Amino acid sequence: MSTWNRTGPVVVEVDGSAENLRIVDYASAEALRCGAELVLIAPYSAHGSFSPMMPGYAPKSPAGQADDALRRAVAHVRHRQGYAMDMAAVTGEGSRVRVLAHAARDARMLVVGRSRSRGPQRLMHTHTTLTLASRAGCPVVVVPASWKPCLLDRKVAVGIDGTALSSEALEFAFGTAAGREGDLIVVHAGLPAEHSWNDEDPDHSWISRADHVLSETLSPWTSKYPNVRVTRFLSSRQPAAALVHESSEVGLVVVGSHAGPLPVDPVARRSVAAMTCPVAIVPHHLNAAEQRRLEKLRDDRRGELLVPTY
Repeated sequence: MSTWNRTGPVVVEVDGSAENLRIVDYASAEALRCGAELVLIAPYSAHGSFSPMMPGYAPKSPAGQADDALRRAVAHVRHRQGYAMDMAAVTGEGSRVRVLAHAARDARMLVVGRSRSRGPQRLMHTHTTLTLASRAGCPVVVVPASWKPCLLDRKVAVGIDGTALSSEALEFAFGTAAGREGDLIVVHAGLPAEHSWNDEDPDHSWISRADHVLSETLSPWTSKYPNVRVTRFLSSRQPAAALVHESSEVGLVVVGSHAGPLPVDPVARRSVAAMTCPVAIVPHHLNAAEQRRLEKLRDDRRGELLVPTY
């Protein structure tokens, strides 16, 4: 069982857009649910934009724009939630990734929005988000700009593969489901090539093995969270495809991802790009043995061309 635990504030990015207020609403609801402080952080660059095609126009400085965005966000939260919640508002000069990662170093979660962009812009935004998740050190929850509260928010899904990569994600998923007094769907996907569906394997031994992996992995957490109703879901789909399909039926999908400067996990990448509900990316910190295995795998694959699958 992992000893990973977070008891700090809920941190949310503020960018001044109207859509961003929905992301702030999500973060404030999470802060109220777990009794945590809400910290609003507005990154800005010291070099603002100025167009010589607009003579006489004197825009506010980037710092002034960040201050205004925070004031609007604070007023929005106070209007909806009142004064029962502890709240702080902070601006930070520097790159978005650096400022947010620094602000979330002691947080229980960092909440950011997902861009509505498509194609190459979506690719760039996804890469930046995963880079942020690898550096933040806490779960990063990516919320679609179209998010609205609904009954499905009480359902949580988590993808596990039977390895240590899933341990922190599973802990976060159980804790979140317990806090929401909801259900947890545990997804174990990916049919091995040597055990494809056929009439010669009527017992489908791969299902038995997968169910055994689930039982062994879930046992500590079902004992710790006896009130969380768990549904096991085995799928022959690829893991990312199974989780994307499940995202239409739940309020949150939880995936594990490597922490630090490591190759991006394809399941996390696809999840951020394609999910229809909020996605929590939970970092897994490698021990020495896992680090050596990953470095060997990276050396073996050096020189290969990696093509995004979404």
